[in-house]
Amino acid sequence: MKYIFIVQGEGRGHLTQAISMRDLLAGNGHEVTEVLVGKRRAATLPQFFSKRMYPCPVSTFESPYFLFSSKNKKSLLLKSILLNLFKLPVYLGNAAFISRRIRKSDADAVVNFYEVVTGLAYAFFRPGKPCICVAHQYLFLHPRFVLPPKSKLELAALLFFTRLTAMNAHRLLALSLREMPHDRRIFVVPPLLRKEVMQKTSRKEGYILGYMLNESFSEEVIAWHRQHPEMPLHFFWSKKGAPGTLEVDGNLALHQLDDSSFLDFMSRCSAYASTGGFESICEAMYLRKPVMMVPAHIEQECNAFDAVGAGAGIASPAFDLTLLMQYLPAYRENSGFSEWVAQADSLIAEALAVP
Repeated sequence: MKYIFIVQGEGRGHLTQAISMRDLLAGNGHEVTEVLVGKRRAATLPQFFSKRMYPCPVSTFESPYFLFSSKNKKSLLLKSILLNLFKLPVYLGNAAFISRRIRKSDADAVVNFYEVVTGLAYAFFRPGKPCICVAHQYLFLHPRFVLPPKSKLELAALLFFTRLTAMNAHRLLALSLREMPHDRRIFVVPPLLRKEVMQKTSRKEGYILGYMLNESFSEEVIAWHRQHPEMPLHFFWSKKGAPGTLEVDGNLALHQLDDSSFLDFMSRCSAYASTGGFESICEAMYLRKPVMMVPAHIEQECNAFDAVGAGAGIASPAFDLTLLMQYLPAYRENSGFSEWVAQADSLIAEALAVP
């Protein structure tokens, strides 16, 4: 079969899932003919993604995004909603563009990685080809998934947005840290980890690795480092205009996001701190790394709540790495996680089959 991928391009999680899915499909004799990536206008698509998708053509379009407070690094829900409502004509135009690309393509089906403009395309323009949606967030719609005790308004907005990404979808593939029964069109499947993750040898070299969705978190990291200069830290970010590696001093380096380099650092770190993205939590669990999660918005609050329950690590309101260091002696590996991940290829290939 032939597929079109449409990917939500904020952060790295959905991008790396798309890379893994392409490898899975190619291994089963299928082909990805085109990739469309939604992002904010000013954002730059990471080079690693285009390189890994080559020679498949990759195009971008403008898509909704969160606004963040520079003061507390959290998302501004109301302002984000108002901004994206104001830009709704732009997004509807892009939905029409997506629909045209799907109709003109010889692809048999569309795989949507949580891109809401795809949902708008299927709600308003009906491109005429089946759409399969893939993301951890679809697990939030599963009746057995336990949501965290957070703001009911924010949770309602998250669930509404998640349903919007999957309008008229044929099937939802909910990536999960643990096995659950399917529920109607929601198929619960293991995480989409890249082969490179499973080929890595895990060891501990004494440093803490980190990833910041929002560069303003660097203020917290640098402040903590000044109080604990003896602890080696390697953090990844996507700050525009920053060098490939910014050496703050001998024990703190801030790296531009590069997926191969990130994975290499992940395999050798002693612990991992992040803003709570699902994909890197899975990579850390597979490589047996304790995790501290600092959620930046309600979606990551749900990720962190679920991951703590699965034994990945701890959640924190800030990048206070002292909490992570204190947790290390209590960390216990989730021995069943790698067995669950090992079933990914067969279960996902089965769930992708479109009658």
